[in-house]
Amino acid sequence: MAKQYETVIGLEVHVELATKTKIFCGCSTAFGGAPNTHTCPVCTGMPGSLPVLNKQVVEYAMAVGLATNCKINQYCKFDRKNYFYPDNPQNYQISQLYLPICHDGGIEIETAAGKKVVGIHEIHMEEDAGKLVHDEWEDCSLVDYNRSGVPLIEIVSEPDMRNAEEVIAYLDKLRLIIQYLGASDCKLQEGSMRADVNLSVREVGAEKFGTRTEMKNLNSFKAIARAIDGERARQIELLEEGKQVIQETRRWDDNKEYSYPMRSKEDAHDYRYFPDPDLVPVVISDEWLQAVKDRQPELRTEKLERYKKEFDIPEYDAGILTESKRMADIFEETTALCGKPKKVSNWLMGETLRLLKEENKEPEDIGFSPAYLAKLIEMTEAGTINQTVAKEVFEKIFRDNIDPEKYVEEHGLKSVNDEGELRTVVESVIAANPQSVADYKGGKEKALGFLVGQTMKLMKGKANPGAVNKLLKEILG
Repeated sequence: MAKQYETVIGLEVHVELATKTKIFCGCSTAFGGAPNTHTCPVCTGMPGSLPVLNKQVVEYAMAVGLATNCKINQYCKFDRKNYFYPDNPQNYQISQLYLPICHDGGIEIETAAGKKVVGIHEIHMEEDAGKLVHDEWEDCSLVDYNRSGVPLIEIVSEPDMRNAEEVIAYLDKLRLIIQYLGASDCKLQEGSMRADVNLSVREVGAEKFGTRTEMKNLNSFKAIARAIDGERARQIELLEEGKQVIQETRRWDDNKEYSYPMRSKEDAHDYRYFPDPDLVPVVISDEWLQAVKDRQPELRTEKLERYKKEFDIPEYDAGILTESKRMADIFEETTALCGKPKKVSNWLMGETLRLLKEENKEPEDIGFSPAYLAKLIEMTEAGTINQTVAKEVFEKIFRDNIDPEKYVEEHGLKSVNDEGELRTVVESVIAANPQSVADYKGGKEKALGFLVGQTMKLMKGKANPGAVNKLLKEILG
């Protein structure tokens, strides 16, 4: 009988924090920028320069720790992790090994198999390294230190996940929590959230873990899922052939769907960690911790429950609206202005999602003002414009953030609600279409739709379709 294998997965997730400046100096953390322009003696590792800790980094780390049910170490320290690599200018990275800021937490995930808690071993603060740019043409490598010293938190999970679906659910939940806290934008494609996957396989029922490998270079959820399936298959094949899995770091190539060994996996002692002599320990007072607790925003789970109760919108809609902090904010702000949650939800779930998909954008990229959407809803409800015109105006709001009232006025798009004017047009349509009139009187309901269409055409789409319908029925008796 064929052996059954179980996959054991733990993740190390690096998140770039949304501070304006770096962790130990005043340089900008903005993404992009010409190479080596966001740098100074501290983040390029010049001798004699001294690091000064950015307070906001500690507050973001505490906020993420609290939101993931971790215990906060109110006395924590920074350590030096020594290794030699061109993108690491001091020849060490400042991190936290012995006393990380958060430990022993966990978050609940939900997959098709049900709910489970994935443990979080620890969260620590550290600085990012620079970036190597390989120039194929000149056959050399260049170093850009703009990213060097950008603040990171590393979230280390317990080896509690068993398949790609659980891993994606965990990452998605983590990403939403961090985005809701405003601690990072968590854009995988820009590298502000990166996940390294530690994976091993063992026979079902075995007590001991197998030998694990670590996979790097994963910049999308799809790549992570493919890498997990690929590495699981590779390790099982080795074991089936009676070979050993080597503990090493591997690089995943998503185009070739294969991973390559990079280096043998180091253990902590290989890095010769020791407390950083240039940084004093961080002491978090009860008052400081309480202040951060008091500022914690409402997270997605709580928001979801509140939306269903307070706004009486379907669970599906509430789920989509809260899937992005930006979308939830727009929903709440617009609803506060116009007091019509279901209508706001319909515009966001319908037209907004359609236009985002069409332009290949994320909800985070929405640039229109909630005040303009609220105005549009009020104008539609009051019958100032009809639904067709409203959709056309919304596209302008979505793309150019225009004031709908001004736009409707300038382009003469107001609905014609003057009954005298409507009656004249309706009568001319009846006179011009005797066959449709006869069909309608003979019981063909569709003929009425045709007459409504003809009237709307003559009114250049500015009539109120309901009023036209009512008037036609009244005249045709």
